[in-house]
Amino acid sequence: MESQLFDYIAQYITLTDEERNAIIALNLFRRYPKNTLLLRQGERSNKSYFVLKGCLRCFYLVEGEEKTTEFYTESQSLSPVCAVNNEPSEYYIDCVEDCILSVGTPDLEKDTFEKYPRLQSLCLSISEEKLAENQASYFRFKNSTAEQRYLHLMENRPELLNRVPQHQIASYLGVQPESLSRIRKRLATRRIA
Repeated sequence: MESQLFDYIAQYITLTDEERNAIIALNLFRRYPKNTLLLRQGERSNKSYFVLKGCLRCFYLVEGEEKTTEFYTESQSLSPVCAVNNEPSEYYIDCVEDCILSVGTPDLEKDTFEKYPRLQSLCLSISEEKLAENQASYFRFKNSTAEQRYLHLMENRPELLNRVPQHQIASYLGVQPESLSRIRKRLATRRIA
């Protein structure tokens, strides 16, 4: 399990053996079965997640209807807002598939960063990069049609189309499942023509 995390970190820095052993000793890795709710709306949590295997989904309930905001798959991290601001969560996090996750907390991070300051720099760099990616994704989403969003998803995250139920994909794109079916049919017709 550690190798995927270490491969991800290697994109940024080369860990020393001591740093690797310290991370292994933290015992961060947890298995969760499909459909496990890691966080419910209204709950407080200080946990952050790194996906080693599987798929997580964030969603809100609006008048009883799920509104999917994001999917997190292998080598992606998720720090719920409530883990930072200590407020009740405004959304849910569930496991779309069986998952293996690295689970951290602020106390664990603080102790680790005090002993290994390079890891704190690494986390800051990754956080800045992810913030920029999230902002770009948000603006692209806000300024595109449902069909453009679907095409972007097909180009950039095609694996989700086979891993995630279609009603969740539709919710993520901001359309009803019937509309997603029409978009897919229209695109298939264009490819044939």
